[in-house]
Amino acid sequence: MSSRTIFIIAVGVALAGAATAAGAQTYRWVDQSGRIHYSDTPPPPQAARQVEKRSLQASVIETSPLPYGLQQAAKANPVTLYTYSGCKEACANARRLLDKRGVPYKEVSVDEAAKREELKRVSGDTNVPVLVVGKIVKQGYEESMYNTALDEAGYPKSSQLLPGQQARQDEKPAPKPAAAAAPPEQPKGPYAPR
Repeated sequence: MSSRTIFIIAVGVALAGAATAAGAQTYRWVDQSGRIHYSDTPPPPQAARQVEKRSLQASVIETSPLPYGLQQAAKANPVTLYTYSGCKEACANARRLLDKRGVPYKEVSVDEAAKREELKRVSGDTNVPVLVVGKIVKQGYEESMYNTALDEAGYPKSSQLLPGQQARQDEKPAPKPAAAAAPPEQPKGPYAPR
């Protein structure tokens, strides 16, 4: 593992810890015997004196594992590749080219009727593969056509991703309808408010 990878992992772990601590509260209090206690729940009112409530504040810095230039190209001209499970060679070649160049892209399979309708609105047809780079739509697969569209959108000619980093972003499934909301969970424990 390279030192850059280790650094990125360490920063990620530190940020995750800071995010967990953000908004957390602690209580410092002295009991009747003079012992000092620290807890994340309020002390019992009759047993505590010198109660201090402390809020832990943390700053979270948004980071991206992508190099800055690649982030800017992806933000200005996001890439979507429309494929179909029956499309073998042409779709595989399109994926391979995007992966080789390290282009972050979303792959949308048009196996479902709703996705085919989306593809028809985007390209005017249901043939795949279809590459969308920002507002540019390219039907079929031709390496030079894909490279030209990516070059014009500002994507680097070769991958800038770290080893093991994946360019493809899996399409997130649509959220399921929420069931009836459960009543809010009441605080539990010996020091929970009553």
